[in-house]
Amino acid sequence: MQQHLTTLDRQPDSFGTLLKQWRDRRNFSQLDLAFTSQVSQRHISFLESGRAKPSQEMVLQLATVLEVPLRHQNLLLTAAGFAPIHTETDLSAPEMTSVQKAIDLIMRQHEPYPAFVVDRYWNLVLTNQGATRLLDAFIEPEKLHSLFYIDGKINIVRVMFHPQGLRPFIVNWESCANHLLQRVHRETLVEPESEGSHRLLRELMSDPDVERIWQSSSRMADHTLLLTIHLHRDDLELKFFSTIATLGTPYDITLQELRIECLFPADETTERHWQQSQHLDRHERIRA
Repeated sequence: MQQHLTTLDRQPDSFGTLLKQWRDRRNFSQLDLAFTSQVSQRHISFLESGRAKPSQEMVLQLATVLEVPLRHQNLLLTAAGFAPIHTETDLSAPEMTSVQKAIDLIMRQHEPYPAFVVDRYWNLVLTNQGATRLLDAFIEPEKLHSLFYIDGKINIVRVMFHPQGLRPFIVNWESCANHLLQRVHRETLVEPESEGSHRLLRELMSDPDVERIWQSSSRMADHTLLLTIHLHRDDLELKFFSTIATLGTPYDITLQELRIECLFPADETTERHWQQSQHLDRHERIRA
């Protein structure tokens, strides 16, 4: 783990070096890549050594086979001497209207249960009313904003791990923390050039308790079907499991990196308590 927490060295930016890095990352031999992309192994070798220069079509063909994210396809194109072709459009841009409508529909249809949209660094992009209610039930809105609103964003992983965030209210916090650490760590391996993922992981691992959790084995009981998040505060007790959705066949970086996470009640008690809390919230709003 320690090697992934050190400051990143400057990454070589030649196309051949980047191609080899992605090939190694996907556990492809030169022969594997040649066979799958229908390019000769000799040409792959020449591309990696710099003895041959790829066409734009070749860069995209190899990137597709290696399942290189769009952001990094742009880096491969730039290293090969071509202009980037994949856009990174703000979700609020007019051309995103149809996508906005689709995401809004998913979020509304999931009410009254929580749904979050996050970017590749786990920053909240959108929440539905259920998600807002869930956060408000455990963290005062003023505290959420003052402690976790950084550079115009709230990072949901920080909220989960922080002692003044959700952490004190998560009954099975060690299991949830171990799972989240594994996910963040995998992301640093997939995109080792991404300082944002490494910075987040270093921040989490600076906590001795988190370091201990990482070093320990956190296996679930054999009868457990899936990991739930178990929240408890005063008379409110909730257990949720989640599903994660992504947009299919994106050509834009922003869209490829969005994730929609929806929480579902894991038992009847949660469903009952959540419905009751919803009614209480509604009555309080009417009285106000």
